[in-house]
Amino acid sequence: IFFKVCVHSLLTAIHSLRSSPSGSITACLRFPLPRVASEAVIISGRKLARQIRDEARADVEKWVLDGNRRPHLSVILVGDNPASHSYVLNKTRAAAEIGISSETILKHTDISEEELLDLIYKLNTDHRVDGLLVQLPLPDHIDERMICNAVAPAKDVDGFHVVNVGRMCLDQTTMLPATPWGVWEIIQRTGIPTFGKNVLVAGRSKNVGMPIAMLLHTDGHHERPGGDATVTITHRYTPKEQLRQHAQIADIIVAAAGVPNLITADMVKEGAAVIDVGINRVKDPVTGKDRLVGDVDFEGVRKKAGYITPVPGGVGPMTVAMLMKNTIKAAKSVLQYPPERVRMAAAS
Repeated sequence: IFFKVCVHSLLTAIHSLRSSPSGSITACLRFPLPRVASEAVIISGRKLARQIRDEARADVEKWVLDGNRRPHLSVILVGDNPASHSYVLNKTRAAAEIGISSETILKHTDISEEELLDLIYKLNTDHRVDGLLVQLPLPDHIDERMICNAVAPAKDVDGFHVVNVGRMCLDQTTMLPATPWGVWEIIQRTGIPTFGKNVLVAGRSKNVGMPIAMLLHTDGHHERPGGDATVTITHRYTPKEQLRQHAQIADIIVAAAGVPNLITADMVKEGAAVIDVGINRVKDPVTGKDRLVGDVDFEGVRKKAGYITPVPGGVGPMTVAMLMKNTIKAAKSVLQYPPERVRMAAAS
């Protein structure tokens, strides 16, 4: 039996090595053998993000030593949403740590859509700006989809432009959305096998849930390799019993619906990997203060799962790390975008 397990693990590792975007053998040759522990391994997103930032810092320094300009990230922040300001601060701090220069452009809540589009166009045409992101959410009077499509695809470090979304759906190299890419890296770097596995993605947002499903189910031999998993997508309106049925056969559960306690221990298969993308602010019943929780009942599920990510400290730090990787990709002009196609996509 042990021999069969080792052979299966070796075959899984070889496939992972061929399909891993990073091609890192250290990320692939971690054989997840049957676990005997009574509680899940808690995956530290902070630790993994630190590894990625270290890799990115070395990449930036080599780029600069080779005579190139230091990568630059511009962030547009509209309004005074405290959470948005906190997220942007985390991004600019990470950029400074890695060696990426950055600027935050603050705009009042009442900025018009036309004024914001003019600012984006100015930054699109500024050769000193490599990466550009507009912090979401935006005020109600501004069309977020129009704004996302206004950012030049080659500078779109969020990966939200319709051209980048389309390239991702076609399994082409592109600017991947940072959170889905972060989830992918958590799974790859932890050595969790995806080939032939059942995956449940609870969440259907176009920026998180759907891209995660795309990354996990697509062919591992394509230009942008995927996980070769069988993926089921549910959402906040999926009947509870139906959700439970899908979850109970899932080897990997990715919770990204924005619903506290959506995934509970009775839904989880013994030894499953549970990745919690949810960020929900709730009142602590003891202190009465706000606290952050995910979509997973962490304390209950950790006693049954094989792997689990916490909230905070799980997917969040990975999102910021992948944004930095996209900024470096933009600075190196790795991706080629035919101008005429970009204009047509933006106009639509």
